[in-house]
Amino acid sequence: MKEQLLKIKSQYEEQLSACTTLDDLDALKIKILGKKGELTSVLKDVSSLPVEDRPVLGKLANEIKTELSKTIDTKREQLETEALNHSLSHDDTDIHLPSFKQTLGSRHPIDQTIDDIVSIFSRLGFCVKEGPDVETEAINFEALNIPADHPARDMHDTFYLKSGDVLRTHTSPVQIRSMLKKKPPIRMLAPGKVYRCDADASHSPVFHQIEGLVVEKGIHMSDLKGTLEFFLKSLFGNEKKVRFRPSYFPFTEPSTEVDVECVICKGDGCSLCKQTGWLEVLGAGMVQRHVFRYVDYDPQEWTGFAFGLGVDRIAMLKYGIDDIRLLYENDLRFLKQF
Repeated sequence: MKEQLLKIKSQYEEQLSACTTLDDLDALKIKILGKKGELTSVLKDVSSLPVEDRPVLGKLANEIKTELSKTIDTKREQLETEALNHSLSHDDTDIHLPSFKQTLGSRHPIDQTIDDIVSIFSRLGFCVKEGPDVETEAINFEALNIPADHPARDMHDTFYLKSGDVLRTHTSPVQIRSMLKKKPPIRMLAPGKVYRCDADASHSPVFHQIEGLVVEKGIHMSDLKGTLEFFLKSLFGNEKKVRFRPSYFPFTEPSTEVDVECVICKGDGCSLCKQTGWLEVLGAGMVQRHVFRYVDYDPQEWTGFAFGLGVDRIAMLKYGIDDIRLLYENDLRFLKQF
């Protein structure tokens, strides 16, 4: 067996030295060291030798296997280097040609609008809070003074899940969750996606809202009006007029709709504002006492105001977009404008 091992070593060292391609090298490696390779077969026969011969011949077989493996690795490095040098020396790529133009993306108009709104309110001390998209009926409705038999439920066109939960119809539940975790004072914004069964040129089943909440001692309607007027003038320009109209929301009392002077006709009347000269941009009001009781706030001690606006609508007004579906179709011709 010793002579057989030395013969294998000598024979394959010559063949390895003569290899000129990586494919030839791989084929030869399998022939030597593969499962059915010649050296592998000899190693399997060591166990059948007399006990006194096994240590010597086993050691020799392993030494030869190690030497041949090193020779194969060295030869592989040599062939790979030669192949690389050959490729580089015969590459006709002109490195002086200009590279392909890399186009840079831009932030989506909805993201830009959210950033603008958050930036304005952050100057007033507001922080941003987030919550789950799947919400319980209790927090999405009951906590906001909208029980099961309340007619306001019909306004929301809710997506109900098999679990009994809902896809949130507004981001007001984030306010409830924040109040359940923290005692006043609170000054927060809740941006996020909301879901309603509605879809046309001006409505989407998935859209974005930002709702705000302030809870402190001695908060009045004048604080609400001053805050929102500052926000709208900061967003649309100091020259824009702002007006407040009485309205109704089950979670605020008193409630108001807030309009801004039309960004297109500047109050003269056009198709966008339906000839009124005004655009409705948000709803607001003083937090209803029932909401405070739900989160265990004493309505005799604390007062506050809440407001909500549709980010998609604000983006459409700010950038002159006439169809809400453009915001979700991922048309590069549209998105590149931003």
